Amino acid sequence: MKSQHEKGTAFRALHERPGAFVIPNPWDAGSARLLAGLGFEALTTSSYATAAVRGRRDGQLGRDGALAEFGAIVGAVDLPVAADLGNGYGPAPADAAATIRAAAAAGLVGGSIEDATGDAKRPLYDFNLAVERVAAAVEAARTLSFPFVLTARSEGCVRGGLGLDEIIRRLQAFEKAGADVLFAPGLPDLAAVRAVCAAVAKPVNFMAGIKGRSFPVADLVAAGVKRISVAASFYRAAMTGLLDAAREVRERGTFAYTDRAVASAEFERLMGW
Repeated sequence: MKSQHEKGTAFRALHERPGAFVIPNPWDAGSARLLAGLGFEALTTSSYATAAVRGRRDGQLGRDGALAEFGAIVGAVDLPVAADLGNGYGPAPADAAATIRAAAAAGLVGGSIEDATGDAKRPLYDFNLAVERVAAAVEAARTLSFPFVLTARSEGCVRGGLGLDEIIRRLQAFEKAGADVLFAPGLPDLAAVRAVCAAVAKPVNFMAGIKGRSFPVADLVAAGVKRISVAASFYRAAMTGLLDAAREVRERGTFAYTDRAVASAEFERLMGW
């Protein structure tokens, strides 16, 4: 198994080479092994999917619960693993910093801090506090003994109703605060993607998985994207397969889904058994 330093170095190098890379989002150790078996070079978690596996809503696992799940993914594969760390599990800059240190202790080599509060009445942190929280996370990451890729997220497209100019203003401030990667989930079109990529110098992560807002890799590369994640969409695709099979059995009493299912031998090969 590679050391955490080796994984961190490899993960940072993925952001520095030409072109873009796709980083899928597993939700448990088994899905992580399947994705590794397919040849992906790094993984990042989905907080939504990881919570859903436990029958919980996004954010309900808490820092310790989420990191325990993320740690199981780290232990299942010999790949760099980053994580969706939500808003850092607390409103204060010190909370964001503590979460980065805890993520490192769990074996992660990257993670994201967002500007969403989790409060529907006040969905986003004020600009200055949002920047201070990213700066605190960056400072914590820089004290680690290995490279840790810190991603700063502005959630204005998916909550808070911010215009593109304000989202870009936040991303530029996060970049100035030291973030390694910038991320604005839910960008509506390729023109917005190009605008974000042109406005910052650091690598940009694009989140595929939203219907009507998931663009081909080639188009995203042309727009300037460096990293492409899929959020909870792989998990939802897997659950769609389960629902289709279960409904077929319950409603029609047939088992045609078995004809579409991956063969045990192929599954076991990908799992590395």
